[in-house]
Amino acid sequence: MKKNSTAKNSTAKKSPKAQANSKTKQIREVAQQRLTIGLDLGDRTSRYCILEEAGEKVSEGQLPTTRAGLSSLFAKMPCSRIALEVGTHSPWISRHLAGMGHEVIVANSHKVKLITQSVHKNDRIDAEQLARLARVDPKLLSPIRHRGEAVQADLTVIRARAELMEARTRLINCARGLVKPLGERLKKCDADRVGESLGAGLSQAAQTVIGPLLKSVEAISQQIGEYDEKIEGIAKRYPETELLTPIYGVGKLIALTYILTLEDAGRFAHSRDVGPYLGLKPKERDSGDSHPQLGSPRPGTDYCAVCWCKGRTVCCAGERRTAIYGPGDWPR
Repeated sequence: MKKNSTAKNSTAKKSPKAQANSKTKQIREVAQQRLTIGLDLGDRTSRYCILEEAGEKVSEGQLPTTRAGLSSLFAKMPCSRIALEVGTHSPWISRHLAGMGHEVIVANSHKVKLITQSVHKNDRIDAEQLARLARVDPKLLSPIRHRGEAVQADLTVIRARAELMEARTRLINCARGLVKPLGERLKKCDADRVGESLGAGLSQAAQTVIGPLLKSVEAISQQIGEYDEKIEGIAKRYPETELLTPIYGVGKLIALTYILTLEDAGRFAHSRDVGPYLGLKPKERDSGDSHPQLGSPRPGTDYCAVCWCKGRTVCCAGERRTAIYGPGDWPR
């Protein structure tokens, strides 16, 4: 009796390798059909759900969020439709899956309320919902298109510089705020000139407090200068920047950010479509005969829109000075 019960238990409990082989066998059985797959991405692991043409669930499970983990499942499949949500890993994963011949749909999660506002939400359910929406009509997912790998790498340089600029601003404001309760004040100067020498006229106690902060600011300014040199080199690869820099208030940084954000200007039917794409569009709340005129929303976290708002401010200031003093050099 013990031997028989032991044998039954050994057959009932399958090893992880045996379970993976059984799942692969199921997938091969429906290889002739058009599969639709929902992939809910996670930082370490991702959940997937595979549907056949009739909408029946073929398989589900999880795999590592790595190139090897994705290839272990999707490289063996016929060309299928794969839906995933936009996120940190979606750019490289979408390119990796498309390189295997799959049709990849990147869903805009902010517009898919069925998933984001569900009261029963977990990774397994999200993967199945993505698969079912992609099977019925991909437009329900409000799909987006990621930038190319080269353009994304160039834009990352600009964003890294922006992070250093924000860090430097915070450190300078912190240093100024720390010495004021001590009855002292740092001299006014441009952020590029802030360094350890700026605290020379302060008391010994104040220098001890803000000395490391000013030293960090000086190091960050040097790193920002190195990024500026890299951006100058990147701008040479995009001659379109020369068409934008003659505009007062638009330098190479703003021009290059704009070009890299759009990537392909040909996908816009009209030039007026670019503003709404960047979020620079008045809010709308029409109802019947009521058409109130609302203001434009703040640019938010989109760095390109933030850059254009800064350029617009400089441009408007230039127009005011021209109206007052006329063209040419303006007095400070």
